Formats: sequence, C-alpha cells, structure tokens
Amino acid sequence: MKIEQIYTGCLAQGAYYIQSGNEAVIIDPLREVQPYIEKAEKNGSKIKYVLETHFHADFVSGHIDLAKKTGATIVYGPLANPTFEAHIAHDGEVLTVGTLKIKVLHTPGHTMESTCYLLLDENDKELALFSGDTLFIGDVGRPDLAQKAAHLTQEELAGTLFDSLRNKIMKLPDDIIVYPAHGAGSACGKNMSKETSDTLGNQRKFNYALRANMTRDEFIAEVTDGLLPPPAYFPENVRLNKHGYASIDSVLAKGTQALSPAAFEAAANETGALILDTRDAQVFAKGFIPNSINIGLGGSFAPWVGALIPDINQPILIVDEAGREQEVVTRLARVGYDNALGFLQGGISAWQQAGHDLDSIESISAEETAARLAAEPAAILLDVRKISENYSEHVLGAQNLPLDVVNEEMASLNPDKAYYIHCAGGYRSMIFASILKARGFDKLIDVQGGFKAIKDSEKFEVSPYLCPSTML
Repeated sequence: MKIEQIYTGCLAQGAYYIQSGNEAVIIDPLREVQPYIEKAEKNGSKIKYVLETHFHADFVSGHIDLAKKTGATIVYGPLANPTFEAHIAHDGEVLTVGTLKIKVLHTPGHTMESTCYLLLDENDKELALFSGDTLFIGDVGRPDLAQKAAHLTQEELAGTLFDSLRNKIMKLPDDIIVYPAHGAGSACGKNMSKETSDTLGNQRKFNYALRANMTRDEFIAEVTDGLLPPPAYFPENVRLNKHGYASIDSVLAKGTQALSPAAFEAAANETGALILDTRDAQVFAKGFIPNSINIGLGGSFAPWVGALIPDINQPILIVDEAGREQEVVTRLARVGYDNALGFLQGGISAWQQAGHDLDSIESISAEETAARLAAEPAAILLDVRKISENYSEHVLGAQNLPLDVVNEEMASLNPDKAYYIHCAGGYRSMIFASILKARGFDKLIDVQGGFKAIKDSEKFEVSPYLCPSTML
C-alpha cells in the first residue's frame, strides 16, 4: 500500500496518490496531469479512479484530462451533476483499489456535493479520511461559497455541515489520519493549520469546530463569523470543474509561444492583452515594459492572479526569467487563466535592444522612507497588508488599503499625492505599485523589505495593540 500527499504550496492544495497492487487512484488532481501518469507508470500501476471531493472553487482540477489520458473513471459523491461522463457514487458505496477499499461518505455543507473518502484495508480497518474541504486541520470548509448553487443561506449550509461532521466524521475512530484538500493560506477556510495532516483524535482536541459540547447554533455562529468575501475567480473555477475546459496540452502550446519584441508589441496592441511580468519584485522595479503588472512567480502567484485579474478570459502576455515560461503558463492554468498568448523571447534585455522604452518604480530602504516622510508632510505611508495584519500591528499614522481590494478601492487614492507603499515583506507592495503605475499614478515609492524592515529600522512608531490605524 502506498499513500502519498502531493502538496502544492502556491495553492496550499493537497492532491493524493493511493496505490495497492497494480491499481491506483488520484484524489483532487491539479490541472497538469503528466506527473500523476508518470508516477503510476514508474510504480507499475494503472490509475483506476479519479476521485473528486467536490467542484473546487480555488483551482481547476485535472480530472477530465487525467481520465481521457488513462481511461480512469471520474467519481463524485451524491448530488454532483457534471456535464461530462462521471460515476456519481451513492452514500456508503465502496470502491476497490487492489486489496484496499474506499468508502464514499457524503458530507454536504461546504458544498452540497461535498464528499469524503474513507480508506480501509483488506480487513476493513479504517485507516485514513480524505476529507476534501469538509474538514481541514484546525478548521472546516467555509459554508458561503455554494449559496447560489444550493439556493441556501450560508447559515443553512453551515447547519448542514454541522450535521455532516457529527453524523459521519466524528463517529470515526480517533487513530485515522485526516488528509484535507488544503492547508494554511487557502481561501477555502479561515483558521487552517500549517500542518497538512493529523489524526482525527487530535482534531477533536484542537479544532474549534469539533468541540464535543458545541451546539448547532454555536457552530453556525462561529463558522460564519469573520468570513471575508471569496476571490472573484472562484465561481469561474467551479464552472470549469463542472462543465469542462480546454486540454492542458493546448493551453501550454499556445501560452509558451516565443514572441520577438516586435511580435510581442503587435500582440499587445492587437488583442489588448495584459502584460504580466512574473520576475522578482526588486528586479521588476529596476525596469519593466510600461503598463505591465508584476505578480512574482516566487510568491502566491496563482491566487493573486485570480484575485487581481477580473476576467478569467483576459488575454495575457508573459515576461519572465528565461526557461520559466512553461511554469508560468501551468500556474495560470491551475486557476483557469487559459488565454496566455506567448512570452517575450529574450526577456527585458531583448526589449531594450529592440529600442523600446522601460519604466521603473523607485524602491528604497525603511530608513530612507522615514527620512523622506519626515521631510514630506503631505506624503502617505500606505500599508497594503490585510486588515487583520494591520489591526495586529502597524505604523501609527499609516493608511491601510489591502491589495485584495485595490481594483475596487483605487478611486480613494489621490494620484497627486506621494505614496510610500509597504506590505509584510515586499511582494505585495510591488504588485500594488505596478497596478497603480499602470493606471497613471507616478508618485509611488516601494518600501524594501516591508513591515519587517520598518520594525527592524526602529525609525517608526509601531503599535502592538489590537486597534486600527487610520483607514482609507
């Protein structure tokens, strides 16, 4: 028997490979399916099932491509209604893989088709629960994402989730291992642990949502409290997962076309494509194609693409480091952005050599930021971290405008004022500055190293208290 968690940090997502004998199953695969196929071939097994825990909102699953390439059967739990061929299992149905059994547990609440898969050995001993977004380590799935599809309120979905947890999951033995679909950093929950698996017994002790004495009303109140609006691309990913999508092979073929500077410029002008520069923030700051947006591949790239590029069908032209174009296109496709048109061959140096202009964003140290702010009373220190980060600790007098809402709240900023922009470490601040720069703001200065550098400089008055600073 082999159980392998395949964890992708950028999405905080866990897919699973289970093998017994010469048969294997994949649970919640990512869009790029070749690694799963190669793993099965290397282990001398054939993929029998692709098990989907629900219609995912935060990424596009590879279920369709994987089934087409391997002949595996796609499996969903009750109430799923995909428009492609799949086996809709009934609650309690048992699937076999080698000598192992996989029992289908319908656990609605996060979504109405949400299903967990319980792994049993040849002696029917319960070994592991693949819990999807129903149960996380330290949290449970948010109940507000499927309201429209289910025609239910988030409170009604939360109540349904309470019933699923109490009637199905909490009746299982303490020693089974819980393998969820996500960990800390995912927007599918609000209090997830950095751990990516745990025993159910430990979760009974430490997961707030599994308290033994918790009433249904208490559960509903706590699970629905503090939910932030979901990213705008979530419904689009659900649609793709439910109704299908283009093959990853065709997406990669189109997106990894090498374009000369002349062809790149022509494509930008003809299609209205967004120029997405995925280089490191400080490299980007020194020189970039005018009106391009920086979302560095080294951070939470795909979720930020989904949060900040409103149209999932937006044509995209890529600027990146040499040799990373396939990774960029793959990570765009993971969240459904399939309309990459190609990349700039030779990168920024080729653009310069072709005689094209570059733009830049000034980036300075925290110490220099302090000196300039003292000399420029009208300048603004702008904190683009989340509201919760700002509440926890912030520079007194700074204004807070989270990167998440920059597109909606940009009108609150004054292009005639100078903004010194910081986040936690420098990744989000450059994204924010690049978006403003592309919209005509010129007085933008990035604070290198973000809030950490600001604290270390001891040049600012930082509040350690749980109180908000001036809000925009």
